[in-house]
Amino acid sequence: MPITKSAKKALRQSIKRRKMNLQRKKALKNIVVKIKKLKAEGKKTEAEKLISLAYKAIDKAAKRGIIKRGAASRKKSRLIKFLRK
Repeated sequence: MPITKSAKKALRQSIKRRKMNLQRKKALKNIVVKIKKLKAEGKKTEAEKLISLAYKAIDKAAKRGIIKRGAASRKKSRLIKFLRK
């Protein structure tokens, strides 16, 4: 456990950041799963409507450092490729 005042604050900050990072990561995964599920059900047009939300979630995760820039680019590319098949 932290002893100094600054260490206690750092712990609070890291807990808060972890919580937000996990929320963003979960949102990213959920939207991708939702798109893949719609595609599997044959609802391609509905899946394509959600692509902008997926791009937004991916870009936000990359901006905040939750995933790396290259990983974000790769996810977007593979998602579009998946929808085009």
